[in-house]
Amino acid sequence: MLQLIPIPNIPIVQPGDDLTGLILHALQTNDISLQTNDIVVIAQKIVSKAEDCFVDLRTVMPSAQAIELAAEIDKPAAYIEVILWDTAEIIRKRKGLLIVQHKLGFISANAGIDQSNVGSDQNIVLRLPVDPDLSARTIRQGLEEGLSEKSEPAPPVLIIDSHGRAWREGTVGVTIGLSGLAPVQDLTGQPDMFGYCLQHTQVGLTDQIAAAASLLMGQAAEACPVVVVRGLPFRLNESAKASDVLRPKESDLFR
Repeated sequence: MLQLIPIPNIPIVQPGDDLTGLILHALQTNDISLQTNDIVVIAQKIVSKAEDCFVDLRTVMPSAQAIELAAEIDKPAAYIEVILWDTAEIIRKRKGLLIVQHKLGFISANAGIDQSNVGSDQNIVLRLPVDPDLSARTIRQGLEEGLSEKSEPAPPVLIIDSHGRAWREGTVGVTIGLSGLAPVQDLTGQPDMFGYCLQHTQVGLTDQIAAAASLLMGQAAEACPVVVVRGLPFRLNESAKASDVLRPKESDLFR
């Protein structure tokens, strides 16, 4: 049976905090033991906070490009400059919004630079982790001590963020960093319920998990940044990367 288990009582994370320690303490406090068939899903925001990805816009010197874009889309030039730090390519722009290809490879609004649930000072923004896959590996290694069976591999770890979608309103959870689980499940060659052999069926497994977990995490004041997914069959994949889900540019028909 599939279960999504929210992990409450995780405090507001500060720069330099031992995030793995906070998660393990919350698991212990709530009498939850990690199992080998679990998947640990973590909101990007607490990872960025622990890794001190904060930027004070008052300290940012905007470039000429940022100043020009700021006038065009009606956003502060310092904020635009921080977006440009993490941008590989500007895909679209309109008043109030930049759609960019992040240097991590995915397409997102404003390069994931965020002000919500960051703090009371509106001059402070939060960037994404520099290397979310590395962050996931580090947390997963630390969680090994939380296993009841010490000889078993640690559960996979997903770091997720909220992304908008072309042609559809509303954000959904997507995976931006992972350890232990391949982001795409290829069902090509498997029979459907009538015996038809599937020809081109790939499932975005970790994004589906991220979307489910984000229902519990919420977007506002829910304060639930960690969810354990239990009972979902998977195969461990130690070489997988979050970027494995990205469609190559040459096969992207919409850019």
